[in-house]
Amino acid sequence: MTNSLVTVAYIAASALFILSLAALSNQETARKGNIYGIVGMLIAIAATTFGKSLNEYGVLAAVVLPGVLIGASVAARVAMTSMPELVAILHSFVGAAAVLVGIANYLEPDQSLIGVEATIHSVEIFVGVFIGAITFTGSIIAFGKLRGIIGSKALLLPARHLINLGIVGACVWLGFQFLGATGYSGLQPLLIVTALASVLGINLVMAIGGADMPVVISMLNSYSGWAAAAAGFMLSNDLLIITGALVGSSGAILSYIMCKAMNRSFLSVILGGFGAEAGATATSASAEPAGDVTSTTIEETVKIMREAKSVIIVPGYGMAVAQAQHSLSEVIKILRDLGVHVRFGIHPVAGRLPGHMNVLLAEANVPYDIVLEMDEINEDFPTTDAVLVIGANDIVNPSALDDPGSPIAGMPVLEVWKSSTAVVMKRSMSSGYAGVDNPLFYKDNTRMLFGDAKKNLDAILSQLR
Repeated sequence: MTNSLVTVAYIAASALFILSLAALSNQETARKGNIYGIVGMLIAIAATTFGKSLNEYGVLAAVVLPGVLIGASVAARVAMTSMPELVAILHSFVGAAAVLVGIANYLEPDQSLIGVEATIHSVEIFVGVFIGAITFTGSIIAFGKLRGIIGSKALLLPARHLINLGIVGACVWLGFQFLGATGYSGLQPLLIVTALASVLGINLVMAIGGADMPVVISMLNSYSGWAAAAAGFMLSNDLLIITGALVGSSGAILSYIMCKAMNRSFLSVILGGFGAEAGATATSASAEPAGDVTSTTIEETVKIMREAKSVIIVPGYGMAVAQAQHSLSEVIKILRDLGVHVRFGIHPVAGRLPGHMNVLLAEANVPYDIVLEMDEINEDFPTTDAVLVIGANDIVNPSALDDPGSPIAGMPVLEVWKSSTAVVMKRSMSSGYAGVDNPLFYKDNTRMLFGDAKKNLDAILSQLR
């Protein structure tokens, strides 16, 4: 394949990636966006494979084919509840690839680069390795927290910011040593930077609490994009630079939007819980039960739903765990046939991944037009007859607004307690991912329906039929 054809293919792939991002911004066009992305990636792989610079097809096949088979197998078997962990671990692969590409580039330098060009290339290697190492270890910690292997609470080490600043300072100093090295003598500082950046990635993500993990996943997505862009500079691959920049910038923008929706500081999340001490300890109002719980039954819940003129459903991670979205979809159809005005209220960080609930509902063929964001539906709760909360906790916690000492203080939440009746489906009275008690459960107009969400919804569906 000639250089001209490769360039045309890269331009086409870049255009398809941009179209993919645009289509993914809307639920109705998201499937089309995925197709654009797949086609663009196939074009990119084909152009790179059959370009003039590559001729070791046997080695490439030996590496790519097992990866394709493993990736397809994992993706086909992973449950939607495990999708956030899968995304996190995939980000770590991108970071590891950037580190390995950087070290390999240093060990096999381009002899045609001299003077300023050689210095710029060395900077590209250094930056790529630094970002890649942070992404690699940070993503692994995020995977562990999402998987439950590592505790979700923020690990606030004494003087952690000074430690992180010290690591960054040491990396900058080693960077100057690396740039001034001759021959292969720069390998030692490069490897030390890799180790220090790996520790920095661990410190940054360990210091972030469970309530902010969706933002962390989005931010790591951004890091992986910049790592890929750095690898593109090292390999002189324009398409990799463009793709990495698209991923990096879109991830950063999404993280900023989510932080704004959660009333969190964008910098505080990036810096690993900066200022977290202010909300680290809940006051007695959020630490102790606020009253007695009123339990309810399947029959009473069905009666509330039947008699209501308007119902808002708030899904959370518990719905994903129970895989109750399909049963819920059937319940919605019956209620709408009965003339009930049914809508969904989606919090920006519901679940463990941006858009997690939207994907689950789309999978169950819930109509897009009744799935509304928090800002669109929050003012409607006072005029709503009934709210059904399915496995959500922190995103419907009144202490975010009422208790300045709560770890989630200031976070906008779905104000379900303002409705006439709120039915909350939970397995138990355990706290949410942020680790704080929820006063919603003890309010006079709240009814607690304990048990597995799917079994309860199946029972509700049976009663409605």
